Amino acid sequence: EVTPPIAPAEALTSLESGTVALFERCTRSVVNVVDVTVLSGKAMTSGAVVPEGNGTGFVWDSDGHVVTNWHVIGSILSQVPKGRDPGEVAKVTLEGADGRTKTFPATLVGAERSKDLAVLKVNAPKEYITPIARGKSDGVRVGQAVFAIGNPFGFDHTLTTGVVSGLGRTIQSQAGSLISGGIQTDAAINPGNSGGPLLDASGRLVGVNTAIFTSTGASAGVGFAIPVDLVQRVVPQLIEFGSVRLPSLNVTAADPNVGKQLGVKSQGVLVQAVPSGGEAAKAGLLATRRGLGGIVAGDVIVEADGRRVVTEGDLVAAVEAHQVGESVVLKVRRG
Repeated sequence: EVTPPIAPAEALTSLESGTVALFERCTRSVVNVVDVTVLSGKAMTSGAVVPEGNGTGFVWDSDGHVVTNWHVIGSILSQVPKGRDPGEVAKVTLEGADGRTKTFPATLVGAERSKDLAVLKVNAPKEYITPIARGKSDGVRVGQAVFAIGNPFGFDHTLTTGVVSGLGRTIQSQAGSLISGGIQTDAAINPGNSGGPLLDASGRLVGVNTAIFTSTGASAGVGFAIPVDLVQRVVPQLIEFGSVRLPSLNVTAADPNVGKQLGVKSQGVLVQAVPSGGEAAKAGLLATRRGLGGIVAGDVIVEADGRRVVTEGDLVAAVEAHQVGESVVLKVRRG
């Protein structure tokens, strides 16, 4: 009987060593977030479908603020009457310096459904609090390497890698809202990754993983992240005020099918409603309305600040490039 020779392990390549170092440096900033309404359900087993309410988050600062997606804790938030303190909304599991994990109750600091973001607060010892390093999303380029750390299907601290596949995507979040400037990636994003960080090769936060494009519920190589530049605008307001003031035209866009039914031929965004007293109404924008001969199409917004507007996502992106109180120049077609 011959014992086959055992080949010595080869040293890691520089690329592998860099990936290992990134994971070891960043993984303690990533946490598991479980909505308290999920905890009463049956325990999950490997391969089971992960219900909404079991997701990922990351430590924002040394005060114990944790950022995640709104839809991760949407179940408990939807059950709390507006204006009432929900108290404990989630259980958050953090990793200490010794590698051991511990679960802490988390209270709600603030949430913004339209941007699918929420901030929680945990009172944990400092050895469990490792804030994530933050980068910028305006310098992200298609083709650059990105890394996602999360809890897909309940498997905690899972690392997946990929590249930036696209930029400026309009995301329809699981909370039902449109988010402009989304980062598209082929790094595997699966149920349970929601709310986790998308990192650049230096381990800096460039996005918050929020959605996948799939027909099966699992990763199909098309994932989307909320750009960190938007996160940087929303989270500080949530921490300070519990809510967010975001720029808005204060108009309601019609579904594209409505425009087709009304015979609108112009490409752009058909205005469905314009609340009275708002800036859009003062500017003279006309909403879709009922006339003597039936429904009359409102104004169609075709440009915003010189940028062509074809979809509602285009309009949202143009408006959100401004601060609250600034003016937006619109070009509309009427009649």
